[in-house]
Amino acid sequence: MEDYEIVKGARGDRRYTATDYIRKMIPDFMELHGDRLCGDDRAVVAGIGTLGKTPVTVIGIEKGKTTAERIRRNFGNAHPEGYRKSLRLMKQAAKFHRPIVCFVDTAGAFCGVDAEEHGQGRAIADNLYEMADLPTPILSLIIGEGGSGGALALCHSDRIWMLSDAYFSVVSPESCANILWKSTEKAAEAASALALTAPKLYRMGLIDRVCPADEKRKLAAEMEEELRLLSELPTAELLDARYRRFRKVGY
Repeated sequence: MEDYEIVKGARGDRRYTATDYIRKMIPDFMELHGDRLCGDDRAVVAGIGTLGKTPVTVIGIEKGKTTAERIRRNFGNAHPEGYRKSLRLMKQAAKFHRPIVCFVDTAGAFCGVDAEEHGQGRAIADNLYEMADLPTPILSLIIGEGGSGGALALCHSDRIWMLSDAYFSVVSPESCANILWKSTEKAAEAASALALTAPKLYRMGLIDRVCPADEKRKLAAEMEEELRLLSELPTAELLDARYRRFRKVGY
């Protein structure tokens, strides 16, 4: 499949969204709300539950399915309140020694004026800074779109897994084409050059696993086992491995 076809498929309106994965994998999920500063962002679903037999903190970026729900969820484009909410829950997870699972599906963080006024850039930067030293295992699963800093804010993790029909990129193919060629007509060419598909990212060492898109039932058990292995590591070793994981990017 061509890279740009994968991008378009990742945006499909019939895909599982974050709440679909949460309902299927974590049936006792309890959602928690608010960033304790400004408000609650419905684009970010966060709370606690049990993955198999393992208590976890869960964070997902939710796009919604119907038109009304997508508007309510801001099409999965999170505001700074959403990233602050996610960080609040991650710090709580560290306090109670709960692993963290992130379901990532966003074209990018919301770029409206109000988001900038509320500190969008700082909120994303705070997530990256705090996740670097968060003393609990973090596993991020990219289930659809993994766009820009909006996705990266939930991917400074010990493990980044990705569905085979998802994408992960610093910029959308359309935006890249518009920057380079002043036209979106070369979006397919940009998508190929960006190396944004799961197999290419895996070969470069940017993600840790390519998950078959048609084997979702196995994912929960595999994620629980991976978190169990990470939880057995001494905290200093876990954090050092996380540090080294990102230091080698680009080399």
